[in-house]
Amino acid sequence: MISAAQLRAARALLGIDQRRLAEMAGVSLPTIQRMESSPGDVRGMVGTLTRIVEALDAAGIELIGNERPSEGRGRGVRLKAPA
Repeated sequence: MISAAQLRAARALLGIDQRRLAEMAGVSLPTIQRMESSPGDVRGMVGTLTRIVEALDAAGIELIGNERPSEGRGRGVRLKAPA
């Protein structure tokens, strides 16, 4: 799963806007907007989510799951669990 916060953070790391991510993934801009504004984990069609994750991966983003170690090297983003 990918959260809306992870999606926004991934874009920020790449320095791209929602429109550019939509182009990279081959999805519509409203789809990206809806996903980023959703609370918690992003929901959508499996194929759409897959295209977005693959586009981020190809651009150099590693999505780190909850309670999972990073598999790669370099900078990343992880949110701390609420206190």
